[in-house]
Amino acid sequence: MCLAMSSPSAEAGSAVRPQVKNVILVHGAWADGTSWSKIIPLLNAKGMNVVAVQLPLTSLADDAATVKRAIALEDGPILLVGHSYGGAVITEAGNDPKVQGLVYVAAFAPDNGQSAGSLGATVAPPPLAAEIKPDGEGFLKLTKDGIFESFAQDLSAPEKAILYAAQAPTHAKSLGGAVSNAAWHSKPSWYIVASKDRAIPPELEAAMAGKIHATTTTISSSHVPMLSHPDVVATVIEQAAGMK
Repeated sequence: MCLAMSSPSAEAGSAVRPQVKNVILVHGAWADGTSWSKIIPLLNAKGMNVVAVQLPLTSLADDAATVKRAIALEDGPILLVGHSYGGAVITEAGNDPKVQGLVYVAAFAPDNGQSAGSLGATVAPPPLAAEIKPDGEGFLKLTKDGIFESFAQDLSAPEKAILYAAQAPTHAKSLGGAVSNAAWHSKPSWYIVASKDRAIPPELEAAMAGKIHATTTTISSSHVPMLSHPDVVATVIEQAAGMK
């Protein structure tokens, strides 16, 4: 079930018109560009030019630089879409004049001086927190139980197994990197709250959406609504791009 709720930024969303045809998708921690495998064909079918970046997940600066390189290669207006930690990345990289709007999918939306990690620390630890395991080099991985029960609990068993096998180790410097100039202060924003999220507490997602004055949609979903509810997520992206 999806419940759409207008917020003060609904008027700001009109600034994204005319249509934005270029979309850059930014995955989160422990993931890669295939996080968007169900979204890409839906957007392509609407005539949109879609790029899914591959973050190194080594630091916020490195990850934002990857997105900035992708922005530089595109002609015309761009919509940035970030999932989870990818929200911090688009917040840092989104000040480029080409960027016309930001879409946060169950994502962190830090303010200046905040990081994904510091935002997470403002609330009680979610179930996934106990399933994050560090190695000797500062990289973090998720346990199998973490992915199956608290990251993607509403996906099929084969889909969960793929996420677990293909997860990308994420350095603590990425999650701890502070945003320097939050793009949502000057760009219209949209936010998808995942009401069954066990990785980022839904109440924190709703609070962040409110703080950034995002046009907000709530989905009864795990932390990965782009995989469990791709049609709804694609629709929000199309709305943000002025396609609907």
